[in-house]
Amino acid sequence: MRKIAIVTDSNSGISQKEAEELGVYVIPMPFTIDGDEYFEDINLTVEQFYEKLLNDADIYTSQPTPTEVTKLWDKLLEEYDDIVHIPMSSGLSGACQSAWMLAQDYGGKVQVVDNQRISVTLRQAVLDALALIKKDKTATEIKEILENDKLNSSIYINMETLKYLKKGGRITPSAAALGTLLKIKPVLQIQGEKLDSFAKARTSSQGKSIMVNAMKNDETNRFDNNIHIFVAHSHNLEAAEAFKEELKDIFHTDNIYISELSLSVACHIGPGALALACCKKMDYDNV
Repeated sequence: MRKIAIVTDSNSGISQKEAEELGVYVIPMPFTIDGDEYFEDINLTVEQFYEKLLNDADIYTSQPTPTEVTKLWDKLLEEYDDIVHIPMSSGLSGACQSAWMLAQDYGGKVQVVDNQRISVTLRQAVLDALALIKKDKTATEIKEILENDKLNSSIYINMETLKYLKKGGRITPSAAALGTLLKIKPVLQIQGEKLDSFAKARTSSQGKSIMVNAMKNDETNRFDNNIHIFVAHSHNLEAAEAFKEELKDIFHTDNIYISELSLSVACHIGPGALALACCKKMDYDNV
């Protein structure tokens, strides 16, 4: 049986420490902050990131350089036969396309997965890949299974502020001003490859209700009442933990994973956001 390495990036929310525990490899995403380069979970902690964000630092997301990616692949291929590389969604970054192009020089030993995931749903894809290895799936089969599963997830995000959408040019200053005046707290969604508007809420409570109803609909009508549930947040752990307690009764489960939202997403939505996400549970014996 061929030995397979699983690689992802820090947009999965998997820390370097957790990666070591899981036996996977995480490429840190680079950020340019006030002209200096930082790498997530290497020389930039979550706390430092939000401190800089709240102090109105100029923050730009980037992608790993080809050298950083191939250096890791080359090292891993000294120990492993194949690599399954699972980057963040191709719709949110060029990192996936760049990795795919680099993989063309590796003779099929590197399989780049474009399953359009980010944050907690990307983390679940990594866990699914590990489970598929235990089922003796090949790297090519794992890529195919994960890509076939790409639409079986949802993320809904209730924002606290429009400031960062305006700063990033995703909405106009006039729209941001009107939204702030009307106390609108948008609910965004990530389904497939893009971050899109989903609904408008006036209060955080209303935003949570919108997300819960959307998730109930997904659970019943899209995912056969068989889902993993996640709560994600941007620098809002206390609210995330309280939301988890509410969700236990609604979805009749204690198994709800909490994580920070990807910092690449947090750049655009700012602190204080809550997200509700799910993935359809994969039947590893019948894929």
